[in-house]
Amino acid sequence: MTSPLRGNWSYPTAIRFGEGRVGELAEACREAGIGRPLVVTDPGVAQLPMAAAAIETLRRGGLEPSLYADVKPNPTESNIAAGLDALRAGRHDGVVALGGGSALDAGKAIAFMGGQTRPMWDFEDIGDNWRRANAAGILPVVAVPTTAGTGSETGRAAVILNEATRTKVVVFHPGMMPRVVIADPALTLGLPANLTAWTGMDAFAHCLEAYFALGFHPYADGIALEGLRLVKRCLPAAHADGRDLAARAGMLAAAQMGSTAFQKGLGAIHSLSHPIGAAYDTHHGLTNAVVMPYVLVFNRAAIADKAAHIARVLDLARPGFDGLLDFVLDLRGRLGIAETIAALGVPARDLDRLAERAAIDPTAGGNPVPAGVPEMRRMLQAAFDGRI
Repeated sequence: MTSPLRGNWSYPTAIRFGEGRVGELAEACREAGIGRPLVVTDPGVAQLPMAAAAIETLRRGGLEPSLYADVKPNPTESNIAAGLDALRAGRHDGVVALGGGSALDAGKAIAFMGGQTRPMWDFEDIGDNWRRANAAGILPVVAVPTTAGTGSETGRAAVILNEATRTKVVVFHPGMMPRVVIADPALTLGLPANLTAWTGMDAFAHCLEAYFALGFHPYADGIALEGLRLVKRCLPAAHADGRDLAARAGMLAAAQMGSTAFQKGLGAIHSLSHPIGAAYDTHHGLTNAVVMPYVLVFNRAAIADKAAHIARVLDLARPGFDGLLDFVLDLRGRLGIAETIAALGVPARDLDRLAERAAIDPTAGGNPVPAGVPEMRRMLQAAFDGRI
């Protein structure tokens, strides 16, 4: 009997969704025009049977893969440079990005930079910087996510740490979108409960901020709302029982919906999270979850009507903005997520510096309430104190 959790999707790219579909990896590479794939992953995934199985699948399919696994949890410029060396040394014609958001971002950045002559930072997601790129030189990517959080497999950007400035930079080009995604929920079954929670809250943050972001994009709004509904239903179940395939499938879809929706924009949750992650190497989804309620309270006047609509869509016990805030606080607590950035190791002495960096983060422009340095500082103080 065919599983109902299965489909062939083409928005925003070609997605092969369903249990066991990682077995189609070689076929997906051929579809993308890849004959010599560089498999990009992180050291943890590289040691798991799934990595060896993926490489064997590619070889059995007549392809010539090799492995690059030096990707940090917050991928760095030097990770990308080393990956480019491996790409060129192996004369690879494309990338298979296998892993969580870090490996996917790194894989996309390596494939993108494989055909560029300008420095990577010239393509930061500001204005029309992406037009500087040689689009014809971008190598194809097949993305195979093993977590359900960033949704990087359906995104057109990569977040890379600039080691010189200790800042996270969003590198963007439409051509960075993977040609094919293998979305096999079975690959996420072994994810520990804490990482399930952190990555799941990342997906929730993407959907939430996309829905609240400035601008008119009804497609993104509808996708974001359904993503929020899936997280509400599936994240607690996946956290409680990591072998719940239906919950894992729902979260994998929600993560992809989040990254699809945030084409509309993000906001101060990410503006605050990026510099914290860059400075203290915190998990991105965890950091998003910690700062989320403080940003919601700051934005309250501008998002009250939309928050009320979310409360109705999610069928929350309490209506309106307060219902949404209660839900976020309750979900955070049920998942065992810290309540303050102090618990993440952020010292009070660094709040001013973090506020300055948050105010210039590219995601700040999408926040529904304008937020410069003083406003970012206020939210950081609330997140440090745990004051809602």
